[in-house]
Amino acid sequence: MVASFLKVGGQLLMPGVASLCRHWPNGDDWQVLQIVIISPFVLMLPYVWIFPESLRWLLATQHYKRSKAMMLRIARKNQVDTTTEPSGVLTELEQELHKKPQRSCIVKMMSTRNLWKNIVVLCVNSLTGYGIHHCFARSMMDPEAQPTALCHTDYYTMAGIAVATCVALCPAVGLMGRRGGLLTFMIITALASLLQLGLLNLIGKYSLRHDTVLRDTLNRKFSVAFSIIGMFSSHAVSTLSIFFCAEITPTVIRGGGLGLVLASAGFGMLTAPIMELHNQKGYFLHHVIFACCTLLCIICLLLLPEPRGQPLPETLADGETFTRQTLLHPGEQHLLLVKYERDYSRVHDTPLHLTATGGATAAVATALAAVPASYTLATGGEVIGNCTIANGV
Repeated sequence: MVASFLKVGGQLLMPGVASLCRHWPNGDDWQVLQIVIISPFVLMLPYVWIFPESLRWLLATQHYKRSKAMMLRIARKNQVDTTTEPSGVLTELEQELHKKPQRSCIVKMMSTRNLWKNIVVLCVNSLTGYGIHHCFARSMMDPEAQPTALCHTDYYTMAGIAVATCVALCPAVGLMGRRGGLLTFMIITALASLLQLGLLNLIGKYSLRHDTVLRDTLNRKFSVAFSIIGMFSSHAVSTLSIFFCAEITPTVIRGGGLGLVLASAGFGMLTAPIMELHNQKGYFLHHVIFACCTLLCIICLLLLPEPRGQPLPETLADGETFTRQTLLHPGEQHLLLVKYERDYSRVHDTPLHLTATGGATAAVATALAAVPASYTLATGGEVIGNCTIANGV
């Protein structure tokens, strides 16, 4: 969530950086801007030495020697005496040093039953959120502006909506939970998209046919209102899908799961320049497809578990058991699943049982007497004298 705030901060600073690059001598504006944007990535090179490996991942993948070395280094920096450590974690770790590390690949996710479904659902949510965000942004822009450029007002409006989303997302998720929050924002996105596609056409087709100025004004205002609501909710869906994936993916493949969701988000953002290259041809169909995807996501979100208040899954087995909670209370569900064993041993001694058994035998004999001998022989019976014997009766 902190990374989302920093990303929005960079989006707010981008116009100022672009303005400074315009006055760069002896160079194209866009080339200088690209160099300025890429140059901070040089600071990521020493990250491998500055930031340590995840201790949780080391323990989950049985890298016990590296885990012990990291624990000792942390204890030394924090001035903790490991000889008097009461929990005995290091002592227990000493007994496991002989085990070989076991790494898991994201491909092993395909052998699971529930985990891969959860990740696929979040990938589709991330793709839909970023893809439909461009549709709302395009509808909010002034149609008289240049099609390949964003004016400053629209740009800062989108950045402000992103800031408001990040601010509102934290308390909303804490109140409604991860699945509830994601489902709520996806429903708002679907409603905004469907109303923008359907209501505006109804206004122009069935009402205000003669007053074209008022009709165009209402269409524009409704379009901007639905676009702002849709951008707010779609940005929340995209951010929360990534956060959701980090909580339900096991530690051994958490990086791979996040990579898949982020790749889907990148593919959703890629639809914006594709539409620009085609000069906005097929824009309406593009919006309709993503609106249908929002309806599909609403159904699929009901299959996801709720990770709030739950420990993070460590292994693939933990992630596989991390399933959706049932609607019934655990006690009620237990009553439905319990099989009661009843004692019928004394029923054979009762007169009612003897009468019922004799009646059943007489009924079977009467029924078999009505069966032709040819059919009895065809089904495995035999005729002895004038009596037909079928299935031992």
